[in-house]
Amino acid sequence: MTDRRHDHPHGAPARRDALAVGPDADAGLVSLGLAPGQTVRFRPREGSRWLEATVVRRERDGSVGLRDERGRTRAIPVERLQVATRGPRGGRVWEPLSERAEREEQLAFRLPD
Repeated sequence: MTDRRHDHPHGAPARRDALAVGPDADAGLVSLGLAPGQTVRFRPREGSRWLEATVVRRERDGSVGLRDERGRTRAIPVERLQVATRGPRGGRVWEPLSERAEREEQLAFRLPD
């Protein structure tokens, strides 16, 4: 068996991308009204400024996997995320993801198969 550390120029072990997206992850995002690559925002701590990030996948614990502006990965609970939408006059406004997810869930119950 070969030592994979030699595959990397600095001797670091090679690893698979931890954020590989599969069909199950996409289905979890769709149920929230999200898509991979969509921009969301979150606050790292209560009272701190909003940071934008890109949606990557739905995590096993129900949180949303994100990649922030600096390339760091994060798993943020749905309750702490906001998504961009269009306001009544066409401008960008932010709404809590939990409200959008609730609306998506209600629409799913109303639509006939």
